[in-house]
Amino acid sequence: MAIITLNNNSLSSVTALPAAISLDSGLASQQVFTSSGTWTKPSGITKVKVIVIGGGGGGYTNTNTRGGGGAGGGTAIEIIDVSSVSSVSVTVGAGGGDGNSGGKGGTGGTSSFGSYCSATGGGGGVAYGTGGAFYPGDGGVGSGGDINLNGQGANGEYGGTGGCSFMGGGGRPSNDDGTYHWAGAGYQGGGGGGQASNSGGGAADGGAGIVIVEEYK
Repeated sequence: MAIITLNNNSLSSVTALPAAISLDSGLASQQVFTSSGTWTKPSGITKVKVIVIGGGGGGYTNTNTRGGGGAGGGTAIEIIDVSSVSSVSVTVGAGGGDGNSGGKGGTGGTSSFGSYCSATGGGGGVAYGTGGAFYPGDGGVGSGGDINLNGQGANGEYGGTGGCSFMGGGGRPSNDDGTYHWAGAGYQGGGGGGQASNSGGGAADGGAGIVIVEEYK
């Protein structure tokens, strides 16, 4: 290692950078999966930070029954040594469909990064006044990560807002006359909002999951 001295406010005796310092180290690139596929390691990458989020649950939106919002998808975050890995299968969970029949919205799909970590989807919203098997859905659950997070549970009240995920908010409930309600936010797994009236409205599907792979040298 070179010795750097300061003489009269000027640097001298600089011969070389320490061997431990590399100008090429650190975050090099990123791959974002909004649908299932395969992660292929770029040249020179040794580690990845993976963020896996499950799909959001669908809100209940039957035209004759008030309903609640769906739950948010879970999240798993993991740093993985990929020095000896060339590719990994990626699964991205779909958002749960809105519950136009059967008493409950659809459950969001599970997202995963190979066998390293995964996150389940949020449960669906329920029709107002139902019980038994139709309790509001739980938030999704992350597993296998260095950090594992649950999505926000479904709102069982009629006209309930969808549950949040790690990266996205849930869908809004319908306007007062029930003419429209909103799906979960973007690709970020928030649950779909339920309707607030006995009249019809738009789809309240849960937001789809996502897998983000940050790549480091």
